[in-house]
Amino acid sequence: MNCRFCQSNLTHQFVDLGFSPPSNAFLSNAQLNQPETYYPLKIMVCDKCFLVQIDEFAKHDDIFNADYAYFSSFSSSWLAHAKAYTVMMKERFGYNEASQIIEIASNDGYLLQYFKDQGIPVLGIEPTANTAKVAQEKGIDSLVEFFGIKLANRLASEGKMADLLLGNNVLAHVPDINDFVGGLKILLKLNGVITFEFPHLLQLIDKNQFDTIYHEHFSYLSLWTVKQIFEAHGLSIFDVQEIPTHGGSLRIFAKHQDDQSKAVEESVSIIIKKEQDFGISSLAVYENFQIKSEKVKDDLLGFLIQAKKDHKIVVAYGAAAKGNTLLNFAGIRRDMIQFVVDASPHKQHKFLPGVHIPVLDETNIKAMKPDYVVILPWNLKEEISNQLSYIKDWSGKFVVAVPELNIFTK
Repeated sequence: MNCRFCQSNLTHQFVDLGFSPPSNAFLSNAQLNQPETYYPLKIMVCDKCFLVQIDEFAKHDDIFNADYAYFSSFSSSWLAHAKAYTVMMKERFGYNEASQIIEIASNDGYLLQYFKDQGIPVLGIEPTANTAKVAQEKGIDSLVEFFGIKLANRLASEGKMADLLLGNNVLAHVPDINDFVGGLKILLKLNGVITFEFPHLLQLIDKNQFDTIYHEHFSYLSLWTVKQIFEAHGLSIFDVQEIPTHGGSLRIFAKHQDDQSKAVEESVSIIIKKEQDFGISSLAVYENFQIKSEKVKDDLLGFLIQAKKDHKIVVAYGAAAKGNTLLNFAGIRRDMIQFVVDASPHKQHKFLPGVHIPVLDETNIKAMKPDYVVILPWNLKEEISNQLSYIKDWSGKFVVAVPELNIFTK
């Protein structure tokens, strides 16, 4: 395997989480007795550019298909984050009815709806037809396509270029990162702005967030590496913000390298230094991650085995991709967690890939009165524990496994 950015031969392993099916490949009842396809979750790190990455075992267009199960609008905290972003960007850059905003991986219109409500023209690019259909029903113009140089050239030839070109949690999802960033260069107006948000590799390592590794995430990103990738395609990062989403993310601001209208902020050098001090461009920082990941697995398994011996009822909340990574890595089945609750009707009445735990709606928690609720999307711990605070009525407790086992009451 060669590095997807610099093409160097990859010889250094970061972590091996075994084999699992794609994290959003939920099963119907009829599919439970059919074979599932499992792929390696083996992550490598490039010793030249320090891009952390997985090979494209599960193909891009097989993962992001018309049955894709993730709809962004089912998290109230994520909607609030998106709305706050639109307000901030309009105030900072003055977007108005004469501007063109384009979002890549626009999903169900969770973000563009807020720009549209302000009368700003928007265009979504979203490869999963079922989520794009929801956006279109909101009146958001959406193209059901994968983004890259070919699509960027076509849109530019049609005069559809971006004053603001944005993408949240998509940069990690592209197998050909050079084609993707090359397309950004083509689609951006001369004085336009690019913003991208992605989980920060530094936080993944520091906080043991191994469950954010799954087949949809082809790359795991630091500012150090993303800066190299953007500069290789004629783009310059001029600002960066640390934000709390997904356990700690970066929001980068980029421009054309020859755009002199935007000064490079001190934030860029500050985050680069923070990463260097942490050791992000040294192989040593990647060496013990396997042991840390296995400790989380072992601790969760130990808790669940003891709960089973004590005849305790354990369920989970949040049929998130990170939960599927954790459950498959640990080999947890329905004998330990009876069901998972999720707010999305697109996941309810289906089964988690690999482990085959059923996904139900929240009424089942109230009916079952479990002793423990394992919160799988730990990044939404506050939102979920507030929502389910009523479990204290029967002395129920919450459990979070990452970065370490934590059992708590609300």
